[in-house]
Amino acid sequence: MKIGKIPESVLIRSVLKQVKHRREEVLAGPGVGEDCAALEVGEGEVLVLSTDPITGTAKDIGRHGIYVTANDLAVSGAEPIGVLLTVILPPDVPEEELKKIIKDGEETCKELHMEILGGHTEVSKIVSQPLLSVTGVGKVKKTSFLRTSGMKPNQDLVVTKWIGLEGTAILAKEKEEELRKRFPSILVHTARDFSHLLSVIEEARIATEHGVSAMHDITEGGIFGALWEMASGAGVGLEVDLKKIPIRQETVEICEYFGLNPYQLMSSGSILAAADDGYELVRKLEQAGIHAVVVGRTNGGNDRILYNGEDVRYLDKPQPDELYRI
Repeated sequence: MKIGKIPESVLIRSVLKQVKHRREEVLAGPGVGEDCAALEVGEGEVLVLSTDPITGTAKDIGRHGIYVTANDLAVSGAEPIGVLLTVILPPDVPEEELKKIIKDGEETCKELHMEILGGHTEVSKIVSQPLLSVTGVGKVKKTSFLRTSGMKPNQDLVVTKWIGLEGTAILAKEKEEELRKRFPSILVHTARDFSHLLSVIEEARIATEHGVSAMHDITEGGIFGALWEMASGAGVGLEVDLKKIPIRQETVEICEYFGLNPYQLMSSGSILAAADDGYELVRKLEQAGIHAVVVGRTNGGNDRILYNGEDVRYLDKPQPDELYRI
C-alpha cells in the first residue's frame, strides 16, 4: 500500500466492516472522515477522544502533536482537557531529544490550558526517527457534540485562515537549507513560523457557538481530502470555487518549487465548516481577528464539483498527502 492514509475503500473493507458497536455509552465510533470517538459518561456529559501519530516530520513533534490532537477535539465541539503521549525513539537518539519533545508538549499544553495525563516512552530499533502518538481527551455537552458527517444540503462552506499551513511549515523546517538557496530568507522564516498558527481552538469555539452543523480540521490530504470526507460522510454534494480558497503566497511559492499540489497538502491550522449562514460566521471570525472565507455550498445531489474560472472538474477521492512525495 502507498504511504499515507489508507484508501477509503480499504478503510471500509478491512477496518470499519470488522468493528462492531456493542456499548450504549459509545455515541460515536470509527467512520469515514470521523476524527473523534465519543462516550456518554453521565447525564448529558460526553467525553470525546482522538488519537494521532506524527509521522510526516521529526522536527518540533512535541508541539505539533498537541496542536493536531487538540484541533480534532475542538472541531467536535469539545473543550480539550489533556493528552496521553506515546514516544518511541530509535537507539541513536540522545536523551536531550526526548527532553525537548516533552518540554515542547508541556509548553503547548500550557498555552492551550491542557495537561499531559500520562503515556509511554520507549527506545526501539523498529523506528528510524522519533515517533510520537498523541491521544487526546475532551468534554462536551451531548447536545453540542458535532460529527464530521453532520453537514447538510444547502449550507455554506467556510474555510478559516489559509490552507497548507502545516505542510508549508514542515517543508520550511525539513528543507530549510535548500529553500534558502532559492528564496529570500524572510519567506523561509515566515513559512517556518506558520507552525504557530496551527491551533484552531478559538475558531472552533466561535463556529460551535454560531451553530455550525459540522467541522473538519483540514489535515492529511489537504482541503481536497477534507471536502471529500465531509461530503462522503454526510452523503451530500457540493460546489466549490477554487479561486476563493484562501492560501498564503509562501505556500504557493514553496509548493511550486517542489512541484506539489497545495490543495492536497497537510493543512492543520485551517477548518472547513458547514453553516446555514456562512457569511455571518465569517463576520464573527473576522471580528475575532481570524481570517475566513465562504468557498462554496452544499447541495442535495451526489456530485462534488470544483470550479476554477471557466474550468469545471469533479473532486476525486482523497489521494496520498503531497508531503510524502518529498
